[in-house]
Amino acid sequence: MLVEGKPELVYQVTFGCQMNEFDSELMAGLLEGMGYEPTEFLGEADLVLINTCCVRGSAENRVWGLLGGLKRYKRAKPALIVAVSGCLPQQEGMGEEIVRRFPVVDLVLGTQNRHELPGLIEEVRAGRRPVRGVRPPDGAVPEGLPVRRKSGLRAWVPVIHGCSNFCTYCIVPYVRGRECSRRPGAVVDEVRALAAAGYREVTLLGQNVNSYGRDLDEGVDFAALLARLDAVEGLWRIRFTTSHPRDFTDGLIEVIARAGKVCEHIHLPAQAGSNRILQRMNRGYTREDYLALAARIRAAIPDVSLTTDLMVGFPGETGEDFADTLDLVRRVEYDQAFTFVYNPRQGTPAAGWPDQVPEEVKSERIQELIRVQKDIGLARNRAEEGKVLEVLVEGPSATRPNLLSGRTRTNKTVVFPGEPDWAGRLVGVRVEDGHLTYLAGRMAVAD
Repeated sequence: MLVEGKPELVYQVTFGCQMNEFDSELMAGLLEGMGYEPTEFLGEADLVLINTCCVRGSAENRVWGLLGGLKRYKRAKPALIVAVSGCLPQQEGMGEEIVRRFPVVDLVLGTQNRHELPGLIEEVRAGRRPVRGVRPPDGAVPEGLPVRRKSGLRAWVPVIHGCSNFCTYCIVPYVRGRECSRRPGAVVDEVRALAAAGYREVTLLGQNVNSYGRDLDEGVDFAALLARLDAVEGLWRIRFTTSHPRDFTDGLIEVIARAGKVCEHIHLPAQAGSNRILQRMNRGYTREDYLALAARIRAAIPDVSLTTDLMVGFPGETGEDFADTLDLVRRVEYDQAFTFVYNPRQGTPAAGWPDQVPEEVKSERIQELIRVQKDIGLARNRAEEGKVLEVLVEGPSATRPNLLSGRTRTNKTVVFPGEPDWAGRLVGVRVEDGHLTYLAGRMAVAD
């Protein structure tokens, strides 16, 4: 839609996981079909679209802060449309709470209504406000929706929506619904189209990709899907996230080990190293199960990079439980760990438990966990020094514009001298220095 001869502009903000990132790309595609163009400047926007996350309190608090700051923009431009989407409005009663606390909000829509965005915006334009487009999550997502991707090199591809695990700390099953797999043919067709359009890497998404196919009648599990995608011409790399340790089969390990395009990086959330805490979390495995799985993965894929999620301060966690988590970290030797302090999520079982861990104890434990993991991560990166690694060049480094940046198959960032037009190429880089969060080197062999 044009206003005074100019396209209307949308300012998008995304919080949360890769699935949220994809949802934002999908909504951007729908908005593009309406005539909206993206802007990086909030002050010139005609539409502000905030895609929210409620998995952690920090993301939720940032949403509240952003909404509070929009009052002056709405005052300066009364026609400005403010829309809040994603997991936060999907929580029971939260859509009403958002519009009550923040009168600047014109539209709220949940995780199951993102494809309805154009029609909901038209309702706002017709004078209805606030508009609430939230319905109970059922997992079903229409196929064939337009997507405006941020990169022309790498693409997110959801393969399964929702989650059926019901970990006692996690809100995801309540806001995204039960697991619902896409048909394998639809996934393969999408990846083929992306490869034909010049995309060289895809990341398969799901709250638990290892559960893929269980709700279908086609006899295709996640390992079989990976094998099919490995045959797609023009595609160089396949990644996936996130895996649940309980559902990581030996058959999947075998496929990853022999597939030429599936990258040697596995994100395997442990959450804790104590059997007592894992049981309270309803994770469905023991520390012994996890350690045995990590050992099988490393035996089959020697150069694999293992990363994880770890939580401290879960209700009832004792010093001994925390020591078990530190021990797990030292035994597995993760390349990277995303560490979090437990915070209660309204609507989850653990939020109401009486044995909450004091904040000062959580703070002490998270600092110790970070210190231990930093030492391990730095040692593993330094062990790469002298090796020539295959790097997919992404372009100039965001922090060092005079250098190029890219990623290894093990998902490690590498910076090195080179020409900007190398973006999109595979090059061999000899690692000279291993740092905590990246590797530095020089090109050895160009593809």
